[in-house]
Amino acid sequence: MQPFEQQLAALKEQLLTMASHAESAVYRVIEALGRRDYDLALRIEADDTVIDRFEVDVDDLAIKLLPQASRASDLRLITVAMKVSQNLERVGDETTTIARRVQELCQDAPLKLSLDLPHMATLAAQMLKRALDAFVRQDPAAARALIPEDKKVDLLNKQNHQQLADQMIKDPGSVTRCLSLMVISKSLERIADHAKNVAEEVVYLCEARDIRHTGPQEPPPGAASGVTKL
Repeated sequence: MQPFEQQLAALKEQLLTMASHAESAVYRVIEALGRRDYDLALRIEADDTVIDRFEVDVDDLAIKLLPQASRASDLRLITVAMKVSQNLERVGDETTTIARRVQELCQDAPLKLSLDLPHMATLAAQMLKRALDAFVRQDPAAARALIPEDKKVDLLNKQNHQQLADQMIKDPGSVTRCLSLMVISKSLERIADHAKNVAEEVVYLCEARDIRHTGPQEPPPGAASGVTKL
């Protein structure tokens, strides 16, 4: 392989490793929340620096590769890699936020509420996994299919916030715990947003079409069908 191709392969490898870390962090923080595991939450918070470092490394290599790219497909891959990296870093930030709130919740008795946090967390985690799978497989159809799932997570977040607001009015002593749960719910909603963002970037990578503000409509006949496989 030529040096450019070797570096492009290294960029893909870095991004996929970063994606693995971010996805793992989401599942681990969901586990910490469900088990009220203070020690696991501490480890998740400490591990965020790994994801941060990957973002810097991906961006550095991508910037070096941009002037060398001669094909439109390579340019799209490099720019999309930077955007996906940014979204993964923000997923890491949200898992850190959740981990910190879990640590706080572990200090108090649990609230007797039937929140939809477990279901919401599962949906957000599945969206991220599906988005990353679509990126690896260069599958714009799969990416389009998951985008509407974000509305389900948005609705669950609104329902959680309403239930927690009602609880705070009913029991002022629960305010601190309810606020922590509100933050967790919002962070899960944001993880789903970042998964949607990755899916939209997959469509752009494969079809050279920006659907960020137009929705996941079907591609027109003759649209670009993809680039070099990861």
